[in-house]
Amino acid sequence: MSSNELKQTPLYQAHLDLGGKMVDFGGWNMPVQYTAGVIEEHMRTRTKAGLFDVSHMGEFWVEGEDAIPFVNRLTTNDVTKLVDGQAHYSALTNENGGVVDDLLVYRFDQDKLLLVVNASTTEKDWDWITSHKGDENITLTNVSADYCQIAVQGPLGKIILEKLTETDLDDIKYYHFTTGIVDGVDSIISRTGYTGEDGFEVYAAADKARQLWDKLLDAGYYGTENGILPAGLAARNTLRLEAGMSLYGHELGDTITPLEANLGWITKLQKGPFTGSDKIAAQKEKGLERRLVGFEMTDRGIARDDFDVYIDGNKVGYVTSGSPAPFLQKNIGMAFVPLEFANVGQEIKIDVRGKQLSAVVVPTPFYKRQK
Repeated sequence: MSSNELKQTPLYQAHLDLGGKMVDFGGWNMPVQYTAGVIEEHMRTRTKAGLFDVSHMGEFWVEGEDAIPFVNRLTTNDVTKLVDGQAHYSALTNENGGVVDDLLVYRFDQDKLLLVVNASTTEKDWDWITSHKGDENITLTNVSADYCQIAVQGPLGKIILEKLTETDLDDIKYYHFTTGIVDGVDSIISRTGYTGEDGFEVYAAADKARQLWDKLLDAGYYGTENGILPAGLAARNTLRLEAGMSLYGHELGDTITPLEANLGWITKLQKGPFTGSDKIAAQKEKGLERRLVGFEMTDRGIARDDFDVYIDGNKVGYVTSGSPAPFLQKNIGMAFVPLEFANVGQEIKIDVRGKQLSAVVVPTPFYKRQK
């Protein structure tokens, strides 16, 4: 796809103005990094603050008296347990128990939910959800193009956002949200993120994106040594990998069940049936054949996505995500391996361009922020 056929977020020009190196990401023209570089963007997010354009994500409203039962029937987590102003992480599953997508579910009230899905799967997810609507009394609205989404992440994120809103951010607990005004703009302010750091994601009208982006950079003293940095896809990826967070198309997919991906904690089989729950329950009963593990390279070398994993000369699995971890200063990754080899301390070999290099299975997340 040529660059002029790619979709653009409302912040496309802002990325160019900041020296963003643009790439094709799931049909979107997105910045992979800016002039400071991936490592500096990663480190600044861990130690100060990073600013991320997440406007390519999809948003769907589910409204009506059957909103909660409908979403509960399609997703793994228990929507009935949410209270107003709370969000949770969940997954859409298919009839075989595989993951159609991972998503966030926001409860505004008992008749109004917002689903936030991945950019590369937005159209697929919309088709999936609408095709599974029965006779429920609900209205589904795809508002993906109407919203921008900007994430300010890192230890200084709250201090920066506080300069632009009178909303008491301390009142918003992790995985909770509120509606408020940010720099005069009606916004949804959510204490969520994909970096392993504390931070906020701000949803607002798409035509307000540039205003909010520029004001957040100004409030974060962009351009100074300890100021906020805009961060691209590459840093977003290394940050989420250090935090042990899954990426759809890597750790998650149509033939990967939530249990295999260590997402049993969002898979509430006791809540009642949801799409594929019978297959997932049967898999749990029988026992997993493979499981996602974290690993750390012990030989010098970087294990990249899709590299093969070996034990005793036999190919047993594959790397789902692998890269250097800038903050930890190690080479890390995640891989699917047979259950008998999924124990912490297990030594594995990874084929890195024809050489079998040593690695060891370690606990995840690799990085946990100091509370």
